[in-house]
Amino acid sequence: MELSGVGVWSQQLRYGDAAEAAEAAAELEELGYRAMWIPDIGGPVFDAVGNLLAATRRAVVATGILNLWMHAPEDAAASFASLSAEHGDRFLMGIGVSHAPLVDASEPGRYRRPLAAMSAFLDGLDAAERPVPRESRVLAALGPRMLETAAKRARGAHPYLVPPEHTRLAREAVGEGPLVLPEQTVILCSTRDEARTIGTDWLRSYLSLPNYAGNLLRVGFAQEDVDTVSDRLFDALIAWGDEEAIRRRVDEHRAAGADHVCVQVLTADGNAFPREEWRRLAPALA
Repeated sequence: MELSGVGVWSQQLRYGDAAEAAEAAAELEELGYRAMWIPDIGGPVFDAVGNLLAATRRAVVATGILNLWMHAPEDAAASFASLSAEHGDRFLMGIGVSHAPLVDASEPGRYRRPLAAMSAFLDGLDAAERPVPRESRVLAALGPRMLETAAKRARGAHPYLVPPEHTRLAREAVGEGPLVLPEQTVILCSTRDEARTIGTDWLRSYLSLPNYAGNLLRVGFAQEDVDTVSDRLFDALIAWGDEEAIRRRVDEHRAAGADHVCVQVLTADGNAFPREEWRRLAPALA
């Protein structure tokens, strides 16, 4: 499984119409995107993975991320084995601990000792009748301890909502060899006002989650940046402008040590497949 170049991170490929998702996946592969990343916030995620694998021939399909609180490791391993047997070595299992406010919403107190929970889940994958190989899994990792676990027990790290400075720190933390596969949110637009209109509330919803807010404080932002969604923070997390501006940001991640960058496109209609934007970006990011 090769993980290089640029991929797409898309909630539409996961939760949009399955037929349209399959059609879009086939086009994304033809446009040259190397991987398709989908979230897991409930529902049959492995069905969605299978839908995208069946629609493509070469591209990697990755969970970004598989919420470990929602799955038994033996079931996840069985699904991985079945999909890999049918579609070859193209399913990358990204695994994460999600966030306390989300996990505890339905079962207060369930989210506890996230690092231990990750270790236990990985133990379960290793002990399954058909284990998930270390080289076929990556971890959603922001802080030093989870990055260390990603380097030791997975193929690398998939940091979400991070600036290039975090990519540099992640590369230093995992060393040479393990993969660093950051997500980068982008908005194709002409002005800052347009970018802020599309992205501010979207970003604010993530900044309410302590894992993301804490990580940004760790890389040098102030609490005021987080509380106000300052221009400085907005610009660091969301690349906006034309295709060249987006390419420069992806190149910054690469220069900081990223092996692969997955681009998440925001538009005014967050539920629509941003197919025109994917087409516009493909030549610039190739």
